[in-house]
Parts: sequence; structure tokens; C-alpha cells
Amino acid sequence: MAQTNKAFNKLTNLELSIQISLSGLSFCILQRDTNTITTLKEISFQKKLNPLELLDNLKHLFNTENVTQNTYGSINIIHDNELSTLVPKPLFNEDCIADYLKFNSKILVSDFIAHDEVVINDSINVYVPYININNFIYDQFGAFTFKHVSTVLIEEILQIEKNASTPKVYVNVGKSHFETIIVDNAKLILYNTFEYNTPEDFIYYILFATEQLNLNPETFNLVFIGDVAKDDALYAIAYKYIRHIGFGNRNETFKYVEAPKSNHSNFTLIKSF
Repeated sequence: MAQTNKAFNKLTNLELSIQISLSGLSFCILQRDTNTITTLKEISFQKKLNPLELLDNLKHLFNTENVTQNTYGSINIIHDNELSTLVPKPLFNEDCIADYLKFNSKILVSDFIAHDEVVINDSINVYVPYININNFIYDQFGAFTFKHVSTVLIEEILQIEKNASTPKVYVNVGKSHFETIIVDNAKLILYNTFEYNTPEDFIYYILFATEQLNLNPETFNLVFIGDVAKDDALYAIAYKYIRHIGFGNRNETFKYVEAPKSNHSNFTLIKSF
């Protein structure tokens, strides 16, 4: 979703992408003319914050990393929270936008509700962005574009799986939550997000979600992306219960001043460009 412009942005080769969640922040800067990501930073919080504390941390980040010293040709904000739901496009009515969320998310009357069009899935993603973050970004830079993290995930994974004929279970791992995207025959079967505290929580939600779809852990492919590695406890417990496990790949061609931790880390942040 695009935020309305209030001023003319100068043409520049720099692009900024920021991912916002209550458990952490990450951002990167792309120099488009050289196809180089010059800055890639991640900040994890000690505890889950509220939106006001989140804004304070973003302001501190901007002050310490000198983000506002640059002029950007485009700015992408990714809102990472559990307050989203998909609606088939033919059934979507913007006048009823709050109704789509209230049955599976705790929303307030004062919440601003936005939506993204997911063209590849012929659906509308309805969600609650962090509006105080949007207002701050607008005051700092003017025009920018924002999306929900699930929009980026669904678009990118369906594109990757457009010619596939077997079920895949993608798990995008964060510090205290993860998104699950299940596809079969190039179609989205399930999207959901789960909070976890222990590896046992983590594997329980994966096995529960796949069981509801009658997927056999002996046959389906589990694909990890995000903040996970082969020597992690999350990988170890998944390997104990699921036969076919692997890692995804961003499949991009950027050069890096400082490379990401792996080919599957920072998936949504980098794929937002």
C-alpha cells in the first residue's frame, strides 16, 4: 500500500527497506545503480515491546545509524505482526474491511486497517499496520510504500513454486514467532503465524497445521527461511519428526558490502525490493 506523497522526492539510486515487529527491527539500503546492498542491520529486543516503545527504538536506530542523512528514491516498510487475514478478491468489500479481521484478531475501534492486493493469489490481504510508525516515516521522508510481511512471503513463495506439483511447507522463522505458508500444485493452501517460546512449541504448531491438511511428515517437504540454521534447536527438533527438511533461497543477484548470515536469512526484508 502506498502512502500519499507530500513532497517531490529527488531522483536517487538509494532505496531503503525497513521491517518492523514488536520483537525487533531490521533494515537495509540498496544502491540500485550498482545492485549493491550497502547496509544490512538487525536489532532484536530483549522482550516484546508495545508500539510506543517500538517507535522509540526506531528513532534511536535512525539517530545512531544516520539513516535520515540520505535521500531515497523509494522506501519500503514491512509490518510484521499477527493482525492480518486473506480475503478472496471477488468477495472483498472495502466498506466491511474491519469485519474480515475481527473474527481472528483482537482489534480496537481506533485501529487503522489497511490492505494489499496479492495479485498472484487473486486475494486481498487485510491487516493492521503500526500507524505510529507510518506517521513517523512520513514525517521523516514523505512518500513511501508499506506492506504486510505476509504479502511479501505469499507473493515470493508462490512465484518460486509456480511450476511445482508437490506440497511444500515453508516456515519463516523469527525470534519469537514464525509464519507458515503451505503450497500445493502452485496454490496457497494455508497461511498462518504462530508465537513460540520453546522448540516443542515450534514443532507442535508445524505438525498441527500439517495434520489438519492431511499432510504426511514422511512425505512433504519442509523449507526453512529466515533466522534459522542447521545447528539450531529448532532445526534439530523438526528433523526428529519430519523426514524431508531443507533451506530456501532468496534467489537474488545483489552484491553485499557485508553478506547476510545465509542464503535464506532476511528473506522478506531483502525480497521487498
